[in-house]
This record gives sequence, C-alpha cells and structure tokens, in this order.
Amino acid sequence: MSWWDVDDDDDEQLPDESDIRVRPSRRGSRPRTKTRPAHKDAVIGTVLGVDRGRYTVLLDENRTSEREITASRASELRRQPIVNGDRVDVVGDVSGEQGTLARIVRIKERSTLLRRSADDTDEVERIIVANADQMLIVVAAANPEPRARLVDRYLVAAFDAGITPLLVITKTDLAHPADFMTLFAGLPLTVLTSRTDDMPVAEIAELLVGHSTVFVGHSGVGKSTLVNALVPEAHRSTGHVNRVTGRGRHTSSSAVSYRLSHDGRSGWIIDTPGVRSFGLGHVDTSNILRSFPDLNRRADECPRGCTHLPDAPDCALNEASQAGELDSVTLQRLDSLQRLLTTFAS
Repeated sequence: MSWWDVDDDDDEQLPDESDIRVRPSRRGSRPRTKTRPAHKDAVIGTVLGVDRGRYTVLLDENRTSEREITASRASELRRQPIVNGDRVDVVGDVSGEQGTLARIVRIKERSTLLRRSADDTDEVERIIVANADQMLIVVAAANPEPRARLVDRYLVAAFDAGITPLLVITKTDLAHPADFMTLFAGLPLTVLTSRTDDMPVAEIAELLVGHSTVFVGHSGVGKSTLVNALVPEAHRSTGHVNRVTGRGRHTSSSAVSYRLSHDGRSGWIIDTPGVRSFGLGHVDTSNILRSFPDLNRRADECPRGCTHLPDAPDCALNEASQAGELDSVTLQRLDSLQRLLTTFAS
C-alpha cells in the first residue's frame, strides 16, 4: 500500500499544533536588546546626598525654579557608583513634590574624583566625591594629636585627583602648631589656624566661595564644628575625643553637601565622614610629581621608572640637590615631595 492510499480520516489520529504545550520562560517573552532609550527629555542635576539607595538631587541651581528631588538609579547603572557631587541626567517625576521619585539614567563626565582604597595593597577604588576642585584638610593641634602621615595621605590623594588642597589646624589654643606646620612649608598648600574660641570663619569662607570643597579629617578634630560655623543651618552632630584612646567619635556617616553663602557669593561644602586610614592603592605617583612643576621639569632627566626617592640611583633631583643646584626653598619642596612619595611607597 502506498501512502497515497491512506484514508484522509486517519489524519484525525495525528496531533495538531494545539496539542503542543510550551513551558513559559521564567524570564518572560520580552525580546532582549542592548538598545537603551535615549532619554532626550532628561534634566541635569547635582547629587547632594546619598541615603540607602535614594539620591537627593538639586535641579535648576541658582534659578527661580531651583528644587531638590529624590531619585533612584536606573537598572543599567547598578554597577556604577553614584556619589556626592555627581552631575546626572534624571527622568520621571522631577517636580520635587513630596512622595515623588525620579530616576537617574546617566552620569555626566566627571572633572575630578576623590578616591581611597581600603589599604595600600587594595586596588579597588572607593569613590568619595566627584567634581570637587578643592580639599580642606582639618587637623587638630592637640586632642587628638596631629597625624602628619594621615595629612600626607590626604595630600597625595588630592594631588592625584587634581584637587587643590587647603589645611586648617584647629584647637591651636591647646598647643602651638609651629613644629607641625614646618612639615608642610615646602608644599603648594594654604595653611590656616583656628582657635576653639576664635574661628577665622570669614577668612576660610573667602577661600571656599566659588568652589566645591570636600572637607576631610580625622574623627574628633572639629570638622563638623567648622562646618556648622560656616553653614549654621547644617546642624552637623559634633562629638568628643576619648580620653583613654585619644580617638574621636564618628559623628558623620555619609557625605553631605551644603551651600555656603558669603558676601553675596556662594560655594559648596561637601562634608565627609571622619576616617582613621586612607589607602592609596589606586594612586598614580606621576600625578604627585606634576603638582611640583619646577621639580617635574628636572625629573624629565631621570631614568625611566625612577622613583625619585632619596636612594633612587641616577635620579636627576637627587643629583641636583647634591651638586648644590637647588636653593633653600626648592630643597624644602624636594624634601616634601620625597616624603609624600615615601608615604605612598611604604
């Protein structure tokens, strides 16, 4: 018998497509694509604070429509850190009304990044602040005792990021900081002193207006007190120093931005949590040298891979020092540079 001779009624015994069952995909049937929406309607804002996955973003800065909104991050940004100072594109409900939630969909190119690592062997970067152009290092003359090594590390991080450092020494009524100040005499660094009963608020504010300045410092040095003096409405919590350990208590848990107003001008203060260590595993030493233009030019004559440390062979900087070609100021700057490089290398 040929298959041509099969009765058509036999087709009823064969399954049709309606009998086939397909298990639905757990991921749904939506086609996957790498194409993301353009978000042409996004508005630009600045991140002022981060709290448990929610971001406070300032829109229309210095305009009559200026407002703060709350936003979450888009899923495509889940692996990218969004930090205080970031300029971001925001979509969704950007009215700023209570209970509304917008969405951050893009991070703008950053001009600077202040970073630290857990320790000097850790190459994983912890981004602290974006787009700051100044760093105000706060250190106490006493209670707690000043830590030159920690200040050196702040300076290295600032020079690496291309941020201008400033130094304020507080509690000078408890101890004279002259010896401590000599350690930084050769650096491109503005140094101010402050007494507990007499803070140079106007002088410090004059240096901060027109800038975005990140405040850093060891716990207990009076950083929050200084922030409150500059921005009274900040109401930052202040702590005390343990008499036994000599350590301050952490009073800030996250970086927060405050607008500073002074003589009709304004700037931004970004207060950060106090830290007792500042890893430099991410730092490029060449960035430190660039912060000393006069020494950087001489370093062009150094052999490739030169560390510029005091024991570096054939180092043009050391040879110039030994030959008496450097004046007293340049010698002091070289000593400061090598101390910073040693801090990074140790």
